[in-house]
Amino acid sequence: MEPIQIGMVVSGIMVLFVVLGMRVAFAAGMAGLVGLVWIFWAKFGYAPDKLGKAITVSVKVAGQVPHSKVSTQALSLIPTFILIGYLAYYAGLTKALFEAAKRWVGWLPGGLAVATVFATAGFAAVSGASVATSAVFARIAIPEMLANGYDKKFAAGVVAAGGTLASLIPPSAILVIYAIIVEQDVGKLLLAGFIPGAFSAIIYGLLIVTLALILPNFGPPVRGFTWAERFKALPPAMPIFFVVFIIIFFIYNPFGGDAWGTPTEGGALGAFVVFLMAIWKGMRWAQFRDALLETAKLAVMIFTIIWGVLIYVRFLGFADLPGAFSDFITGLEQSPMLTLVMILLAYAVLGMFMDAIGMLLLTLPVVYPAVMALNGGEMVSAADSAFGMSGPMCAIWFGILVVKMAEFCLITPPIGLNCFVVAGVRPEVSVQDVFKGVAPFFIADAITIALLVSFPWIVLWLPSQV
Repeated sequence: MEPIQIGMVVSGIMVLFVVLGMRVAFAAGMAGLVGLVWIFWAKFGYAPDKLGKAITVSVKVAGQVPHSKVSTQALSLIPTFILIGYLAYYAGLTKALFEAAKRWVGWLPGGLAVATVFATAGFAAVSGASVATSAVFARIAIPEMLANGYDKKFAAGVVAAGGTLASLIPPSAILVIYAIIVEQDVGKLLLAGFIPGAFSAIIYGLLIVTLALILPNFGPPVRGFTWAERFKALPPAMPIFFVVFIIIFFIYNPFGGDAWGTPTEGGALGAFVVFLMAIWKGMRWAQFRDALLETAKLAVMIFTIIWGVLIYVRFLGFADLPGAFSDFITGLEQSPMLTLVMILLAYAVLGMFMDAIGMLLLTLPVVYPAVMALNGGEMVSAADSAFGMSGPMCAIWFGILVVKMAEFCLITPPIGLNCFVVAGVRPEVSVQDVFKGVAPFFIADAITIALLVSFPWIVLWLPSQV
């Protein structure tokens, strides 16, 4: 059996394991190791006495790759960004942010839900984890929405959907993982997520206002705040934006010249600043311990998935499956844009059965080379490319599109992790209710994706200025 055939068989078995409920990290790691043994044994001629040698070589390959990749400096961004979010929560910054958003936009139809979306977007700017964002605002926003007459399904759906904004708005753990897998500039990718993330939040807000105008008693506005009360709510929320400013200022140096530090150092600085704020706000030892424990749990989960998937990725390289898939995609007799749309639709379907990080890690080693080949290659100029942008810019644009599609994984049944988190935090809301509540936001996401595909400058304008 040829290596490509082995790759297809092993990949099919791995997908079957994932669909049956096995964790992505273990399914990918086991499939990668078995596939490596199979390929090396086939290379040695399937001789019974060569099986031991094939296993030895495979174990060495499987052991070296995860360490060499995970020990890279860029991945240390993930725990620091997650820690920023949890420290901000325990410092009480999230409540201040929600209160400010409520006073400023609560007068709109569906204003409390709109305030929740904007507050989650603000919190996403200091939290790299969608799950953490959903868990925090399930505690803060849902009780207020229920007290103001919102349907519990929609209230839970707003929080679950709003949490997905952390996937795009930097600091984003998923964008960091994408940058490492495809070997692109982490700083530019993080910067590219700002405008699409804010754009997504605005689309969500417009959807809520439209529903509130169409449906009676859907989302009563919150009135009665004076201008003095609105401005009074701003200073307690300002530390969130102060931390964001420090990180961006440190990494990109808007005054020109070289950056003052790397994104990793910027994340560490941001975590330290939020830690000082939390201490100043009166954070106790027990709260600090909980923040560290929650950060460690989430970071270990992400790193475990990366370890397992990298073994599988190494196997794909030996099987040459990415090259074969690229040749297949570029050989299709249809426009590159239509092929890209089909790939994005495939992600939407795949997201129903896999978590966001696992889906990207498993598919990018195969899909990314194919998309770059469609555009004309890594080094192609904008004038000669299929999508009208250079190779590096195409990598950034596709990264934002893929991460936006990955947001579907966080709210689509039956795997939608954000929905399970919201239901876990609010026992009075079932998982089924949360899934029903997020349904309208699929329309908003479809509109956002269509606009990002049709107008790439929404994604590329900001990183092109660096």
